[in-house]
Amino acid sequence: MSRDVIVVGAGGGGPVVAKELASRGLDVLLLEGGARHGDPRREWTHLENDANNPLTGFLRAGPSDRDAPAWLRETPQNSYLLQATGVGGTTLHYYGNSPRAFRGVFAGYTGADRAMYDTAHAFPFRYEELVPYYAWVEATLPVQTAAMGVKETVFLGGAERLGLPVQTTKDTLTASFRPQENAILQPGGTAGRTGDPARLRHPQATGCTFCGYCLQGCMEPAGAPRNQAAKRSTDNSYVPMALTAPAWSRHGRAVTLLADAYVTRVHTARRSGRTTATGVTWRSVTTGETHREDAKVVVLAGGTTETPRLWLNSGLPNPNGWVGRGLTDHHLDFVTGVFDDDTGSSRGPSSAARCDFPGYGSLENVGVPPAMQAFSFALSDSGIRGRYRNGRGPTGPWDGRAGRVVGPELKELLAHGVDRLLNVLILTGDDVEPDNRVTLSALPTDEHGQIPKAVLRHRSRSRRTADSREYLARRAAELLRKAGARRVHRMDWAPLLLHIHSSMRMGASAANSVLDADAQSRWVSALYVADNSALPNALGGPNPTLTTQALATRTAEKIFTTHFSGTPWITDEPPVPSTDPRISAVL
Repeated sequence: MSRDVIVVGAGGGGPVVAKELASRGLDVLLLEGGARHGDPRREWTHLENDANNPLTGFLRAGPSDRDAPAWLRETPQNSYLLQATGVGGTTLHYYGNSPRAFRGVFAGYTGADRAMYDTAHAFPFRYEELVPYYAWVEATLPVQTAAMGVKETVFLGGAERLGLPVQTTKDTLTASFRPQENAILQPGGTAGRTGDPARLRHPQATGCTFCGYCLQGCMEPAGAPRNQAAKRSTDNSYVPMALTAPAWSRHGRAVTLLADAYVTRVHTARRSGRTTATGVTWRSVTTGETHREDAKVVVLAGGTTETPRLWLNSGLPNPNGWVGRGLTDHHLDFVTGVFDDDTGSSRGPSSAARCDFPGYGSLENVGVPPAMQAFSFALSDSGIRGRYRNGRGPTGPWDGRAGRVVGPELKELLAHGVDRLLNVLILTGDDVEPDNRVTLSALPTDEHGQIPKAVLRHRSRSRRTADSREYLARRAAELLRKAGARRVHRMDWAPLLLHIHSSMRMGASAANSVLDADAQSRWVSALYVADNSALPNALGGPNPTLTTQALATRTAEKIFTTHFSGTPWITDEPPVPSTDPRISAVL
């Protein structure tokens, strides 16, 4: 049996392509290597180790059987890879933050700050072309202005006293602050007004219940249909839409979703003088059996580490050597303020306020549960504060030198839990650099082939990237001082591989990109990429998921018009919101 389209990966981008094409009548098979979390209330907990332990957690990168080993990825530098497998992928633990990318990372940008951007690796089309696809995704999820709590009030007050203006548009045009635009439903009814679990059941409570556990996946409010869960990770939004397309779309056809189905090879054949994708082989994670599936079009959406791994393990063409190269990661850093009063760090959407600095990157407030807070204090590239590297951690408007916080100092910082702290995450618009890459490891293979290896030259980034990180760290510390922090600590994080992109980048030049302007492979027809790896750059600093989903929507439309004689729909049809009552709650 030959399908119309096979989509590999049910994370942030794959379900977008699957839903859009299935709603227009195509036969779509969606393959996911991880688990299908059909009943989070039964399968999940809010316990941090239960969710986030990289070896045994239900949001680890690994098989659905939690007694089986996690899937190995090699990271030779001091770093931590925070990714999840399963239906929903890494959106299971994302914070829903959905800002648009900065205009300066697109072709044709003529702003006065053009030199601040990596224009050699820009999007191969203009910003204005992506705007309708942004709007489509924003209406589908939906994306809404984040609900405000105590930590947002503290953060935004510091930003205002820093002298920044309020941003009032979705497009970021200048340095400014604002509430997040995030994919989390606004609280309604009793949600956000009580901590009593008995009063936080649907339909008495709707939307975000302010539980503060975004990182552990969203299962709030209790009793809500799956497509009414507060956080719009794809398991709560695009996947239910894909599975129920006939119920809400006139021409819809339900997607076939197979979990625990790990794709190990992409097949090709010579057709009309070109190498063309014809299907995939996938392995059942539970039985070990292998299966062959054929299709007219194959879409890779396994993520920034898995997509280049699958490409290389399949022996697909790589004539310019850019498969896996150009990895960007927002060169993250973490700055924490210590306050005398309650900051509400543990309550509400985990990140609901931001500052943007076009040409440099972004800052956003981040609330994390206690174990992740302790982890954030320990992930440093400067050693223990004042002990290692001869005290050479960076200095600035923070207290002492940057570095890990341990021992009595750590105990003192956590003595009141996390609600006397306010964290600021730094996201740079880092340059695309060929030596930052995902390749195949020389370590022993696993049951799916050679494992991926993520390489980041952390200490030798481009001058522009390094300068942006220092600029943003200083602004973060100044913001926290203005907000009333009595002490400020900078971690100088080692790579936390959380926002990673560009390892299969699209681009204008065939010399340094893998995909053309339609996100189709330059060397294999009918083979597309629709995850963060397709992004041509780090977006200038904003969080990547919205842009990936807008690009995936555009890619689905290109597939429909190029391979199935369809017509563009994006400006003619109003999008259906994923909260529509016609959409089943059943995964």
